[in-house]
Amino acid sequence: MNAYHVTLEGRVQGVGFRWHTRLEARSLGVVGWVQNLDDGGVEVRIQGVESALQELLEWLRKGPSGASVDECDVKAAQPGEFLGFQIR
Repeated sequence: MNAYHVTLEGRVQGVGFRWHTRLEARSLGVVGWVQNLDDGGVEVRIQGVESALQELLEWLRKGPSGASVDECDVKAAQPGEFLGFQIR
């Protein structure tokens, strides 16, 4: 299992980004969480098999319709204990 910590900037709040991220993650078998940040960004922690993570990262760089991702910062993270994929 691999894990990543992702921060996104742009038009990523108020467009259903968290809800769609949870749907995408669950469909790929990825666990973790997503939350809004006070600065208008979104923070995501994902964990799973590398091929699924790469597919989700590709999706995160675009986001749902209505979103406009200007920055997607991806950093390797230590795997943790997660039960499914949650919106925080």
